[in-house]
Amino acid sequence: MIRPTFIQGVVVAAILAFFASAVVAVFIPFVGVGTITRLVIPALGLAYLLFLFNRNSERTGRVTTMAVWGAMTLMTWWFAPALPFYLLIHVGAIWLVRSLYFYSGVLPALIDFGLSALSVIVSIWAVSRTGSVFLATWCFFLVEALFVMIPPTVKGTRQPQTTAPADIENFERARRQADHALSQLFTQ
Repeated sequence: MIRPTFIQGVVVAAILAFFASAVVAVFIPFVGVGTITRLVIPALGLAYLLFLFNRNSERTGRVTTMAVWGAMTLMTWWFAPALPFYLLIHVGAIWLVRSLYFYSGVLPALIDFGLSALSVIVSIWAVSRTGSVFLATWCFFLVEALFVMIPPTVKGTRQPQTTAPADIENFERARRQADHALSQLFTQ
């Protein structure tokens, strides 16, 4: 597996933030805040998913994942939930794809879920403090870039079982006695 690095995540965050702020600045006078936000969020999600697919060697299920993601995007667009729920649905989709493609356990996926929640909180904080789409998007994807620090699997540390010398001696003694009993049984 080719896991992305944190630096790659920072670069992707900057590119996506620039894209989001440019699109919002250009199109907000024509279509309004609500519509452009509902267009930019899935576009950013798609771009980020393509980045994740590019940095993962697993090929199985990509078409299905993209089809499900596209259907989910169309359904959320059609039903038009409140903007916070709309955002959370897309963040949840990103989390689910990362959990399926980058982790092989429940604990790393739960840690990533917490990271996704943190990224939403940081993004809301950034936009409330600055009003900047660029900073909100960059902060969101910057926190998301930290997912590379989560190990793909978390295994408990088990102590290797060591067999005591007395156990080995007892086993050998029992084996010799069984061999002796079998040989007596066959010789009689």
